[in-house]
Amino acid sequence: MAHFPETPSFTGFNTPSRIEADIADLDMIGTVPPELDGAFYRVQPDPQFPPRLGDDIAFNGDGMITMFRFKDGRVDFRQRWAKTDKWRLEHETGRALFGAYRNPLTDDESVSGKIRGTANTTAFIHGGKLYALKEDSPALAMNPATLETDGYTRFGGAMTGQTFTAHPKIDPATGDMIAFGYAAKGVLTRDMTYYVVSPDGTLKQELWFELPYYAMMHDFAITPDYALFHVVPSTSSWERLEQGLPHFGFDTTLPVYLGVLPRRADATAADIRWFRRDNCFASHVMNAFQEGTKIHFDTPEAKNNMFPFFPDIHGAPFNPQEAASFLTRWTVDMASNGDAFAGTQRLTGMIGEFPRIDDRFTGLPYRYGWMLVIDPTQPVELKGGSAGGMIMNTLGMVDHMTGKEQKWWCGPVSSLQEPCFIPRAADAPEGDGWIVMVCNRLAEHRSDLLLFDATDIAKGPIAQIRVPIRLRFGLHGNWANADQIGLAA
Repeated sequence: MAHFPETPSFTGFNTPSRIEADIADLDMIGTVPPELDGAFYRVQPDPQFPPRLGDDIAFNGDGMITMFRFKDGRVDFRQRWAKTDKWRLEHETGRALFGAYRNPLTDDESVSGKIRGTANTTAFIHGGKLYALKEDSPALAMNPATLETDGYTRFGGAMTGQTFTAHPKIDPATGDMIAFGYAAKGVLTRDMTYYVVSPDGTLKQELWFELPYYAMMHDFAITPDYALFHVVPSTSSWERLEQGLPHFGFDTTLPVYLGVLPRRADATAADIRWFRRDNCFASHVMNAFQEGTKIHFDTPEAKNNMFPFFPDIHGAPFNPQEAASFLTRWTVDMASNGDAFAGTQRLTGMIGEFPRIDDRFTGLPYRYGWMLVIDPTQPVELKGGSAGGMIMNTLGMVDHMTGKEQKWWCGPVSSLQEPCFIPRAADAPEGDGWIVMVCNRLAEHRSDLLLFDATDIAKGPIAQIRVPIRLRFGLHGNWANADQIGLAA
C-alpha cells in the first residue's frame, strides 16, 4: 500500500495531489477581461508513487501539467500527467523504479539506461506544441488542447545531445526557439549543446562546447547577437553520487563565469568568450540586452547558496541571510582585453526570485520586470507550506526607466507561484497587459489563480479565480493565445 514519508516535501501543502481533472467555468471574484482568449500553462512536481528510497526532494516529482483556458470572461481547468518514459514504466509496475534526484546509481536494475526525466519544470509553447521540460532529458511534446502526451522529441532526429533546457527563449525577431542542454553527453559531463529550433520544429543549429566545470545550468539569456551562459558552482561528482549525497552541492571556492557565444550560424566553440568574477549564487535570469560593446545580464544574485536541499560541499551550514537574492545587473564589455566583468549593479532592494518580463522584449532593452518577493516586514504563518522554510509572499514589480517599485502582499497564510505576463495585444506597448499567477491558500489547502493589471499590481488582483483543489507548488509556466494552440474559434 502506498504511504508517502512524513517529511516536509510530502506533508502539509506539499502533500502529493495526483489529481487529473476537468473543471468547467471556475468560480471567481472580480472580472476576467472578455478579450483574453488563450491558455495559461504551468507544471508542478507531483510524485505518482512514494519515493523508492523512502524520502526525496520535492524537485523529483513527476510532472503534472495544469491548463487554465480563458475565453469570453470565463476560465476552465484541465490537469493531466506529463506521461514521460519514467511515468509509464512506473505506472505499469505500480511502484517507484527510479531513485534519488539525478542519481542513476539508485535506480532499479530494470530501468537502467532509461530516460529519467520527469518533465516537471516548465510548460512551454512553441510552434503549436506544448513542451513539458526538465533539464536532464529531451523535451517532452504534448497536445496543447487535450494535454495528451506525444512523447520525447529529438526534432526529427536532428538533436544529438541527451538533454534540453527547461528555460528556452523565443527570439522576438525570428520566432525561433533558442535553447541549450547541459550534461549533454551524460550525467556529470561538462558538455553543452546550443540549439536553434524554427517555428515549424526544425532544428536549425546544434553547437557543442564545454563548460569550465560541471554545474547546474538552469537558465540563460539571449540578445540579438549573443547567447549568455552563467556558470555558478552548484556542482557534483561521481563520489557524491556513490555516497548517496544530494546530486548538487555548492562550492564557495570556485569562480563564477559568464560565457558569451556569438549567435551566428557558423559559430563554433572557439568563438565563446568566458568572463570571470568572484563567487556568488545566481539561477534565473530576468533579461539581457546589448548597449554598444557592452552586454547587460540581469539576474537575482545572492552572496551564497540559495538551495538548502543542495548543501555546501565543504559542510558549511546553510545561511538564510546570505541566501537572500537581489536583482543585479552583470555587465561585460566585448571591447575589453581581459576576462574581468565591467561591473555589477544592484537594481532593487527587494529580496526576489522567479523574475519575468514582457517576453516580446526578450534580449532587448526593457522597462518592466516582475518577481516573486520575500517581504520580511510582513507576518508569515508557514502552515506546512514551505519545504525550505521560506515563503514568497509578495508580487514585486520594478520599472527600470523610473526606478519605481510596486508590491502586493498575499497575506500571512498564503504564498505565491511564478508570475507570467500576458500582452493585451501583439502590438501593445511594453507592459500593457496582465500578470497571471497561482496563489497557495495554505490554511484552506486550495489555490487561487490571480489576474492583475501588469503595471498596477499594487491595487491587487482584478480577478481571483478559485480552484477547488490544491495545486502543489509549481515552478514555471507560460501563456499562449488561442491561435497558437489550435483553440481559436
